[in-house]
Amino acid sequence: MSGKRIVNAYKTVNKDQAYALNEAVKIVKENATAKFDETIDIAVNLGVDPKYADQMVRGVCALPHGTGKTVRVAVFAQGEKADEAKAAGADIVGAENLVDSILAGKVDFDRCIATPDMMGMAGRVARVLGPKGLMPNPKLGTVTTDVAGAVKKAKAGEVQYRVEKNGIVHAGIGKASFSEQQIVENAKAFIDAIIKAKPAGAKGTYMKKISLSSTMGVGVKVDSSAL
Repeated sequence: MSGKRIVNAYKTVNKDQAYALNEAVKIVKENATAKFDETIDIAVNLGVDPKYADQMVRGVCALPHGTGKTVRVAVFAQGEKADEAKAAGADIVGAENLVDSILAGKVDFDRCIATPDMMGMAGRVARVLGPKGLMPNPKLGTVTTDVAGAVKKAKAGEVQYRVEKNGIVHAGIGKASFSEQQIVENAKAFIDAIIKAKPAGAKGTYMKKISLSSTMGVGVKVDSSAL
């Protein structure tokens, strides 16, 4: 964002004020003036310490209006399950050949799914996929016999989230070209998923702070008490 644009954008935002969700979305959309369709991001600061297992927050959330992003899906499957994955729209389907491709540095996908019987093979590339957050995981629905369903959900705009070590969880919940109502509904769905994922070990205030921003825009605080 250019200096002049960011100065003008900050004039429309009171950095100390927490806005109602609808108003925050309106401000973020109005300031998303880059020459490309900016992503709308939500960041939620949680009262958890993820280094403790009983305070980890991780899961998936189906956004009612999708993310606006084209999601490329790779699937570890063979035989009938491979055919099901292809029919559902998977971009890459394979077994040994997929392992070789990943080990060669070709990781041109955003989501990786595996059937349970293929997890041994997927495990061979865990050191590549793990740091990228792409390793198939039963808790995220990416290790499943229903590969067709998993592929369709990923393509429809299901987002995965995982709290970072500083207690923040964030996700892209749409594009600046979305209507305000679509962004609000996606934000509510994501916040609801985070609330439902509250871990047993969370103490005190669970949802401390919420903010919205666009790729090149300003951050706007959201009043979490109304949510």
